[in-house]
Amino acid sequence: MKRKMLLIFIAVCMLSGHLKAQNILKGTVFEGKSSRKLPEVFVHDINSKELSLSDKSGNFSIRTAVNHTLVFSSPGYVSDTLFLVDLQPKRIELALRGISLNQVNITGSRAFNPREEYPEVYEKSKFALSPSRIFGKEAKDARRLKKYFGREVEERQIDSAFNVLYVSGLVPLKGKDLEDFMTMYRPTHAQVQAPRSSLTLYVNDSYKKFMALPPEKRRIQPLSLN
Repeated sequence: MKRKMLLIFIAVCMLSGHLKAQNILKGTVFEGKSSRKLPEVFVHDINSKELSLSDKSGNFSIRTAVNHTLVFSSPGYVSDTLFLVDLQPKRIELALRGISLNQVNITGSRAFNPREEYPEVYEKSKFALSPSRIFGKEAKDARRLKKYFGREVEERQIDSAFNVLYVSGLVPLKGKDLEDFMTMYRPTHAQVQAPRSSLTLYVNDSYKKFMALPPEKRRIQPLSLN
């Protein structure tokens, strides 16, 4: 009887593991149509609130289900939304984020506070006394997500400071020229955290460098499809 119960228990565990494996979606994230794979892409199941990040080879896996919606995002890229009709491996393509010349809000969008929106990530990323907790996959993933959120906060602060209204008030560029200039000379987070006068000096110096380039070098090169 005990042997029979043990076999039943093992069978149930195996079935449970199989069902869980069936609910794992895998795929790879690329930069547009190119062959460049993107690491550290944030994957969010908005139905179950499950979170994941792509690895250094652009590969991701996330526990999800059919009819769920996933959002893929990464600083510097346009977010992509995917509604799942199946759990077959996916190729996700993220386009580079351009400069919106219709931008009018110089303070940026609603402040992004990852500690409020994803408190579980910060809780799981804390070190515990148990080595299994410190080095476990869940804790490692949480720490990776925490770093991602830190970069996202910085990118949004750059967007807020280095906006179209501010830059166009300093340099006589319009249209595609302004868009390419802002993309090529996007400042670092440290530069936008410095006094405003320093950022103004950076923009003016960058404009001189931009105008010193041959006309063909002032254009953002299209993505290679190779």
